[in-house]
Amino acid sequence: MSAPDTETHWPAPAKLNLFLHVTGRRPDGYHDLQTLFQLIDLCDEIGITVTDDGRIERVAGPADVPAASDLTVRAAQALQAATGTRLGARLRVRKRIPLGGGLGGGSSNAATTLLALNRLWGCGLPLTALAEIGLALGSDVPVFVHGASAWAEGRGERLTPVELPERWYLVIHPGVHVATPTVFQAPELTRNSPLITIRAFFQTGGRNDCEEVVRARFPEVAQALDWLARFAPARLTGTGACLFAAFPRAIDAERVAAQVPDRWTAFVARALNTSPLHERLGS
Repeated sequence: MSAPDTETHWPAPAKLNLFLHVTGRRPDGYHDLQTLFQLIDLCDEIGITVTDDGRIERVAGPADVPAASDLTVRAAQALQAATGTRLGARLRVRKRIPLGGGLGGGSSNAATTLLALNRLWGCGLPLTALAEIGLALGSDVPVFVHGASAWAEGRGERLTPVELPERWYLVIHPGVHVATPTVFQAPELTRNSPLITIRAFFQTGGRNDCEEVVRARFPEVAQALDWLARFAPARLTGTGACLFAAFPRAIDAERVAAQVPDRWTAFVARALNTSPLHERLGS
């Protein structure tokens, strides 16, 4: 456990969905999916100060996310409830991952909070238990809890770690916010994609079933996808709004990034197979 009033800092990496197939509806209202999560080195940072008063406070965070609904706060409260600890925490969320971009920032923040507080509070829960707590907060939380790029099925919680090649990604945020429920509730969304194997994905590349819905409803996303496709195969991540293309070298991605129209935000990110949070915990 950290000393009182000492703030420690913990990374929360973003992810890309290299493909996303919607394979069916579930009785619980969610959808069955197949996807390949690629971690990238764009990270938020969670500052945590352990307290002995049992209170969970977010002392800094994104202005447009109320503290009560922030996934870091909810994750800390869920871990408290699961373990019965009397300790509390002050949370400081420093955002670099765009909100509503399909990069998993909120889910990653929740996972980082669970893993860090599990260590700082001395809870001792295994990753499987933390992932189960995380799944109640969001379908993407378990992949960040386990901390490795992975093939995912079910809601996204059935994970098979996959070692992916070294790549660099140009990621573009076209300046719009795409709400995930809006996409998954769209009547035109494909919901019956056939299951594929990991081997088949590497042969065909798959697709993102959400892309056509988002293209039709968000013209800026469609324009950005078409622009990026002039340089390399472009794809939506998650339900968007961010999109990406892969390059073998950083300089190749940076060369295209320099040409991105000013109305969009672009950054170059390195592919990761292991979360920097897990590297921090391991050290």
